[in-house]
Amino acid sequence: MQEWAAAGIEGIVAKNVRQPYRPGVRGWIKVRTRHTTEAITGAITGTLDCPTSVLLARWDERQHLRFVGRSTPLARQLSREMGAQLLPAAADHPWHGRVFSAGWGSRETLRVTPVAPELVVEISGDTAVDAGRWRHPVRVQRLRSDVTTSDVPLFGSGNEPSAG
Repeated sequence: MQEWAAAGIEGIVAKNVRQPYRPGVRGWIKVRTRHTTEAITGAITGTLDCPTSVLLARWDERQHLRFVGRSTPLARQLSREMGAQLLPAAADHPWHGRVFSAGWGSRETLRVTPVAPELVVEISGDTAVDAGRWRHPVRVQRLRSDVTTSDVPLFGSGNEPSAG
């Protein structure tokens, strides 16, 4: 499946050979190709001391903070660990006043709190990426206190989220 990802194949769908397709029913299993990488925490949902999910970023070559994806809900322990390290965003944070959609095709917006873009996390995401952004929420695996934001691949460097 890793080799197929380079061709744009996001994964496979598996089903019992005798199971017919039933519109609107989730009876088949979707298995997506996933990879891990690092990203910068740019904003959160929830509170600073107990974030619910993370909005992820990478710097581009001009040092603009670019949105690359959103996480699934954080595990309780990870939320506590992040909450202990998150700092409020400075007044010049580029995401102040920015509106983020709650999901693809949704008009609902997220209530986000920009944070100082200093905390690096390791994430696991599938290969469904459009214009450098994951289409589906990614999973935060762990904090990367051993990595600085300058170690995170640049947006647009060829190392941003990609199908390969």
